[in-house]
Amino acid sequence: MKTFGGAKRVRDVKDICCSSLPSMMRDSVFNCCVSPPHPPRGVEEPHQHRTRAQALPHNDRRFLIFFDFDETLVDECSDDSMVTVAPGGVLPGWLKDTYRSGRYNEYMQRVLAYLAEQGVTPAAIRGTVEKLPPCPGIPTLMHFLLSQSSRDFEVICVSDANMVFIETWLQHLGFHPLFLRIFTNPAHFDDKGQLQLRPFHSHECLRCPANMCKAVVVRQYVAQRVRERGGRPYQKVLYVGDGANDFCPSLTLSPGDIAFPRRDFPMHKLIQEMEEAKPGEFKASVVPWNSGEDVINTLKKILERP
Repeated sequence: MKTFGGAKRVRDVKDICCSSLPSMMRDSVFNCCVSPPHPPRGVEEPHQHRTRAQALPHNDRRFLIFFDFDETLVDECSDDSMVTVAPGGVLPGWLKDTYRSGRYNEYMQRVLAYLAEQGVTPAAIRGTVEKLPPCPGIPTLMHFLLSQSSRDFEVICVSDANMVFIETWLQHLGFHPLFLRIFTNPAHFDDKGQLQLRPFHSHECLRCPANMCKAVVVRQYVAQRVRERGGRPYQKVLYVGDGANDFCPSLTLSPGDIAFPRRDFPMHKLIQEMEEAKPGEFKASVVPWNSGEDVINTLKKILERP
């Protein structure tokens, strides 16, 4: 269990909505991401970002693949890296004490305001993000996807990080053109150099952080794209993640789809616990990964099928 600024969390404090503690498992995991009675606004709102020079999506792609960012593309929590640019590499106790469960986005807004007050520049923040190491095998996986036919994969990022961090890192490594959409918390540097952060959307999921429910994003995006494709579904929907907040969207996957949880991380443990408690309840196939090359091996197999 890690901490950020003194706030306890399960691998990521933003995953606190879906604690993997065994004593809570039977009461929480099956309600982790309930379907709201009315779909919340969010997926088509200003907090998504279209890449590839504002290109319209191709409607003949066979597979739709979602990636988380923190501890999936990058090998740590990008928010944690901000501590290193604070004076002395630590945050003051009064600031750490303002964290409230389920309100991580609001807490991070205060952290960024503090960093700006201490003279931390946009260049320092971007430089720190650029240095974030990729997870094992992720560069190989990104290059593999970039090398595939335009009819194969539609690639999306859905993350509770923020747009500045994600775009900075993807552009630095040259992977930005791969992602057709980025769904994350909006952020920008204001005229004073402060990184302004806002929540992605509001939702009615009972367990997820107030600022983002990834299951809502995935569910709405898939439904939207199927409509745009004239009602034609993807051959498979794939989801690559690590955290408990990635477990929620994996519950939206159908039989024949594939969930790729990072091995022994919260998403993987929650899936295992669900399968033990209610065999067959989790619909998608499960392929745990230690390296992006594990994901490539599965992708190669599905590409070989008609």
